[in-house]
Amino acid sequence: MSARVAIVHDWLTGMRGGERVLEALCQMYPQAELFTLVHVRGAVSPAIESRKIHTSIIQRLPGAARHYRQYLPLFPFAIEQLDLDRFDLVISSSHCAAKAAVTPGRAIHVCYCHSPMRYAWDQFDAYFGEARLGRVRSAVMRRVMRRLARWDAATEGRVNRFVANSRYVAGRIRRYYNREATVVHPPVNTAFFHPDGTSRGEYLLVVSALVPYKRLDVAIAAAKEVGLPLKIAGVGGERRRLERQAGPSVQFLGRVSNEQIRELYRGARAVLMPGEEDFGIVPVEAQACGRPVVALGRGGALETVEDGVTGVLVKDDSVEAFAAGVRTAVERDFDADTLRSRAERFSEEHFLSGMRRVMDDALGAGNPRW
Repeated sequence: MSARVAIVHDWLTGMRGGERVLEALCQMYPQAELFTLVHVRGAVSPAIESRKIHTSIIQRLPGAARHYRQYLPLFPFAIEQLDLDRFDLVISSSHCAAKAAVTPGRAIHVCYCHSPMRYAWDQFDAYFGEARLGRVRSAVMRRVMRRLARWDAATEGRVNRFVANSRYVAGRIRRYYNREATVVHPPVNTAFFHPDGTSRGEYLLVVSALVPYKRLDVAIAAAKEVGLPLKIAGVGGERRRLERQAGPSVQFLGRVSNEQIRELYRGARAVLMPGEEDFGIVPVEAQACGRPVVALGRGGALETVEDGVTGVLVKDDSVEAFAAGVRTAVERDFDADTLRSRAERFSEEHFLSGMRRVMDDALGAGNPRW
């Protein structure tokens, strides 16, 4: 009899990098049932929506569809209440709480970890610092996040095998969970994202969720300094603040389709990634379309952007340094074929073959804890 498979994902509220991984996992396990804290109907792809989706108690709370993050202190309780007793194999796709799902003793639990919980560990100030919330609210959230960090570390033993989306995240797993992880880079649809001969335009491009750690304020200021228009595709709670900073040369596009994103990549002078990413699918999509990337030279960018070959790596996160990187990128002729060939290292086929090897090994070993 074939194994009964469950996939646990933090929340289903939009199609970002984590959901692309989930989509590929659904392809690997077409009969798997999905479990999540919150599901906004229609927010994810048909391949995900077509599955049997189970939600947590968060789904029934007021305003959960839009403001689910306000219930963050309840996430540990909610994820632990998901009923996974029927399943022999549990795969969690986790950047917050999914990895702490409680599985039956016979089950194998493989966690594809996008990142240990950023705001509970090393990015508290970006989300909940005094500059954002004020002294009192920030102090309250610091206590909440300390509790979440302790819970996050204490529940690492619920996972049999960790898979990291980059060497950078594997290092964070080692640091915060004291566990080793196999690296399998996320899938990028390089068949869809490809050049079409479009000549480079005169605008810069950001494709990103509008959240604090993405550092989009740096991209806006750098574009102003260089004197090129900037287009920003994406949604998030930071939009109002960023619009106040931006001038008429910055265009906020909101949520756009994959086809629109592809056209934006193809017409961009360069694509900007000013924040420290765990991996970063956007740089690979841009390179697949033949466009260079200007990225902060930390984190996952060190695995996706080759300085001087597929883009420019900026050594510090100041506006001046990032603007200098943008100038270098727009003045240099990058070879589109080279950009494309580098991107193909992160294709969906590479992801699926890597995950199949991990799963075969995990299932063959039974359920020891790595």
